[in-house]
Amino acid sequence: MTYDTTVFVGLDVHKDSITVACVGADPAEPPVDVGTIGPQQYAIDRLIKKLAGRGSLQFVYEAGPCGFWLQRYLQSVGQQCLVAAPSLIPRRPGVRIKTDRLDARNLALALRAGTLTAVHIPTPEEEAFRDVVRAWQQCKRDVTAAKQRLKAFLLRNDIRYEGRATWSAAHRRWLARLVLPSPAQQIVFQELVDAVLERERRRDRLEYQLDALAPAWPGHRLACALLAFRGIQKTVAYTVVAETTSFARFSHPSRYMAWLGFVPSEHSSGASRHQGPITRSGNRWARTLLVEAAWSYRYAPKVSAIIERRAPQIDPAIRTLAWKAHLRLTHKYRRLIARGKHANVAVTAVARELAGFIWDAARLIEQPERT
Repeated sequence: MTYDTTVFVGLDVHKDSITVACVGADPAEPPVDVGTIGPQQYAIDRLIKKLAGRGSLQFVYEAGPCGFWLQRYLQSVGQQCLVAAPSLIPRRPGVRIKTDRLDARNLALALRAGTLTAVHIPTPEEEAFRDVVRAWQQCKRDVTAAKQRLKAFLLRNDIRYEGRATWSAAHRRWLARLVLPSPAQQIVFQELVDAVLERERRRDRLEYQLDALAPAWPGHRLACALLAFRGIQKTVAYTVVAETTSFARFSHPSRYMAWLGFVPSEHSSGASRHQGPITRSGNRWARTLLVEAAWSYRYAPKVSAIIERRAPQIDPAIRTLAWKAHLRLTHKYRRLIARGKHANVAVTAVARELAGFIWDAARLIEQPERT
């Protein structure tokens, strides 16, 4: 007779401490509180040495702000470690007590039961490039927020631009000539203008660094191929590919759409079936930019001059797929609008299908590398 001597170790990881609990493979065996250790490598080595006598170890902790350094270290010393998706961890609704010790126990028990969903862990190089992409997107949001504050300040003082305040060259010249009636207000106005300019410079610097780093990035080839799609600029392509990391881990485009949070929520019981808004439970960085890209499919199908200039560097199969997406998504948007759907709902539906076409393009690009 053989006995499974696997020990499942739950780690509740914080910045300054790690709470540890373990449980054996026998379903009748209760969890054991090991204690709390520090996040230093020597503390982790002592924990492994302490538990090694009980059998082979399998570790688990929740994905969180501490990142993946612990998983990578455990893997480097020959240990198995799963990083669980926090939103998909089973929780009993009647339990109203939450402590680090109970969290570590529950992780160990869930790992033994096989009810955890692992997150995809990028390589250090992929994660480093993704950090630059996210920094660019955060700067982009900072620019938008600074512009909104400036426009709100002017509106509060009943100062209005006669044309469309789209931050065109004419709009910026008007701002440069603007003089407010009070010196105190002029100080505030100038500070708000300077905040916009400073954040735009930061955004442009990061975009320049993205262009410099991208050729050495493993996802560069796929990101360049996605430029064949209408509405996808280089920063959008960088974000989508960097956040996804590997499209091969999604066996079907519907799984990729669900990972992005584009699938509708549902509450069904018996014969009744009710679908609500999209779940938004996936990757918000890529989802946001795909929705922005989907707005371009409101217009009539046309190969723009920008896409035409990119065409020689893009695989003909990808260009064909992009044109197919162009026709299908434009028709979908118009059909939904004709049915009385709100424009935001129609664009979200278009973004969901655009994600499916991107998945298909990735399959075409990555297929030669796998064969």
